[in-house]
Amino acid sequence: MLKTLLLIVLAAIALVLAYAATRPDTFRVERSARIQAPPARLFPLINDLHAFNTWNPYEKKDPAIKGTYGAVTAGPGATYAWESKEVGVGQMQIESAVPDASVAMRLTFIKPFSAVNQVNFTLAPAGDGTQVTWAMEGRLNYIAKLMHLFFNMDSMVGKDFEDGLANLKTLAERRQDTH
Repeated sequence: MLKTLLLIVLAAIALVLAYAATRPDTFRVERSARIQAPPARLFPLINDLHAFNTWNPYEKKDPAIKGTYGAVTAGPGATYAWESKEVGVGQMQIESAVPDASVAMRLTFIKPFSAVNQVNFTLAPAGDGTQVTWAMEGRLNYIAKLMHLFFNMDSMVGKDFEDGLANLKTLAERRQDTH
């Protein structure tokens, strides 16, 4: 009986491991929001890392976060590194920016896991506002594929993106009211 049970457990583990190997090698999480502000008002809030961190949901998760800005803080080459018990250790760098249209960043995680992902913000005029899209994509190694069987990255990170876009909306629309 014990031998049969052990064989069943081993077979189940083997099936899960085999299934994980068949999963996609990449992931993408994306959220959008319509904000009642022109792209020219939103772009500096994304392209300048000091401004970015005023609405960044990950900064708000840990008031004790230790952040360090690089010599350049806006536009291509701008960097920001963080250490936090809540959100881990990592660094972001703006790789490219098209004024009032897009900002692309490389996001490097060191802890609690190692990963390098691409983050893209796009700004598209939409009536009297702007459609802002926040997307992150990256490669998945085998361990990450296995983890994705049990944790839904889209749900976890997507909620943070939704919170961040809501923060950006509040900030941008409030600034509009005061100008």
